[in-house]
Amino acid sequence: MLLPFILLGCKPNASLVSSPVAETIEKPIEILYKVKESEVATTLKYLSSDELEGRDTGTKGMEKAADYLEQFFKNNNVKPYFSSYRDTITNFKGNAYNVVGYIEGTDPILKKEFLVISGHYDHIGLAKDGVNGDFINNGANDDASGTTAVAEMAKYFSVSKSNKRSVLFVFFVGEEKGLLGSKHLAKKLKKQNFNLYAQFNIEMIGVPMKRNYLAYLTGFEKSNMGEKINQYTGKNSVGFLPKAAEYRLFYRSDNYSFYDVFKVPCQSVSTFDFENFDYYHHVSDEFKAMDIGHMTLFIQEMLPAVTQMANSPSQEIRMN
Repeated sequence: MLLPFILLGCKPNASLVSSPVAETIEKPIEILYKVKESEVATTLKYLSSDELEGRDTGTKGMEKAADYLEQFFKNNNVKPYFSSYRDTITNFKGNAYNVVGYIEGTDPILKKEFLVISGHYDHIGLAKDGVNGDFINNGANDDASGTTAVAEMAKYFSVSKSNKRSVLFVFFVGEEKGLLGSKHLAKKLKKQNFNLYAQFNIEMIGVPMKRNYLAYLTGFEKSNMGEKINQYTGKNSVGFLPKAAEYRLFYRSDNYSFYDVFKVPCQSVSTFDFENFDYYHHVSDEFKAMDIGHMTLFIQEMLPAVTQMANSPSQEIRMN
C-alpha cells in the first residue's frame, strides 16, 4: 500500500470510530466451501519468503512470485484473460507484468459484465540499511496477504462455478512504484471496451483490528459497496475508518486506477488500521507476524459478498 511519507518510521495514535451498520442485515447465502488455514499459510509463506527478496518490481524475486501465481491459476483451472497470464506493463523501464486470469460467467447476458478481484504482489525489495542483519522487506502484510486472499477466492470460484458474471482475478505489479500495473491495465481494458461492474481490491489483511467490524473499505462514502457487503454477509463485516479518509487511502491503492478510468465502484478492503501493525515497509513485515486464523476468517466471511457481487441480477452496487 502506498501511504503518506509521514507514516514511515512512526506509530500514529489513530482516533477511530465505529462502523455504520447497514440498516437491514439480510440473511446471507450459505457457503458450503471452507477456506483452509493450511492452504492460506502455504501461499503466504512462499510469497513472503526470503527467496523472493521482497518482490521488487523488475527483479528476479518478482519473477519467481509471478511464476508461482501463474502456476496457481493453472492448478485451479483459472484461464488466462489475454494470450497468456502475463500482462507486460508499458509504463516501467524494466521487465514487469501483472498476472491476470479469469473465470467466465455462467449466464449468457451477465457474463458480459466483469467483477474484478485484485491485490498487488510486488513489494519494495531489499533495504539499504538492515535491521540486525536483515535486509529483506518480505512484505507479508503488504501485500502478500491480499494476494493470498485473491488466490483463495479464485480457487473458490473455480470449484463452486457459482458466478453468473465473469470474474477477473488480477495480481498487480508496480503498486509500490506508483500504481503502475493497475494504471496500465485499466487503460488497456478500457480501450477494449471492458464492461466493468465493480472492483474489489484487497490490501493488507494479515492482522486483525480491534473494532466492531472485520475490515474497513476505502472511499466508504463514495458508493453503497460497504452497505451491500454487510447485507450480503449478514454481518457488520466492513466499516468506515476515519484514518483511511484522512490519509486518502482510496487514492493510494490499485482500486483508484480503475475508478479513475471506469468511474464505477472500485474500492479496497483492509485490516491495517494504523494501530495494529508496526512494520509498514519494514524488514519485520514477515510471515511469522501474520495471523493466519484471522486471514482465513476474513476470506471465508467475504465469500458470500463476492458471490453476490458476481450473481446479483441487477447492478446493485452503485456510486453514491
